[in-house]
Amino acid sequence: MSVLVFLDPAFPDGRVADASVPQLLATDLGATRGDGVFESMLAVDGHPRKLESHLDRMAGSAAALDLDFPPAEHWEPAISTALAEFARVHGDPQAVVKLLLTRGPEGAQHPTAWVQASPVPASAAEQRKTGLDVLLLERGYDSTLAERAPWLLLGSKTLSYAVNMAAIRYAHEHGADDVIFTSADGKILEGPTSTVVLAVIEDGVKTLLTPELESGILPGTTQGALFRAAEEAGWQLGYGPLEPTHLHQADGVWLVSSIRLLAPVKSINGEAIAVSAELSAELNALVETVL
Repeated sequence: MSVLVFLDPAFPDGRVADASVPQLLATDLGATRGDGVFESMLAVDGHPRKLESHLDRMAGSAAALDLDFPPAEHWEPAISTALAEFARVHGDPQAVVKLLLTRGPEGAQHPTAWVQASPVPASAAEQRKTGLDVLLLERGYDSTLAERAPWLLLGSKTLSYAVNMAAIRYAHEHGADDVIFTSADGKILEGPTSTVVLAVIEDGVKTLLTPELESGILPGTTQGALFRAAEEAGWQLGYGPLEPTHLHQADGVWLVSSIRLLAPVKSINGEAIAVSAELSAELNALVETVL
């Protein structure tokens, strides 16, 4: 059972709510229109990882929606309350923490904001270990659209995730685990819930690559942490543009996210690609140093 804690001016540390009964009004624009933003992060031993990065990214997403964003000093006590209650109920040192913000009930003048703490899916650790079979699926727009059409909210983490979830269901129906989106002009974008990272080793030089943000992808908090640690460890860094051939030629490909961390890709559209347990171990160790 998840733990819910609502941001409420009458409760400075957040208002704990019963997740087993309805809590959201049916007229809330987050439910009726997906008009809101969210973030997901991993908490270990009661401490959320990369909290500042997630709050900064969520604030950016909210700004793109012209949505009032509660300051960090309102979120942080509610997160602590949620994690304390989760530990009391579950006794688990790890939790998935979601921060959710909607425009609120239709006609209201205030947003709805809450924290949800839930168990970590068992599939997260399993996919880090066994790897992923992925499909390349076209997202339906070219890699320059984000600059031409900011109202499409490309690169923002909104509640409108129906397309992302449909893509994952399509992958499962066709024998794959996950998806890497491509643009209409053939560029690599991102996963439905992850960032794409490649490793290339040439003449002893190790380079990490990820698609360029200008293509309209969400800035990855875990990818950013990994890149900072890798650069300090002597890796070179690169930021696209990337195409499917780069995936097949790389020494390793990972889908990177806050909950699953680094999950290696082992096949693309049914074709096996290079998988390196050594590189996965090295990169996972690097990202652990900065989380």
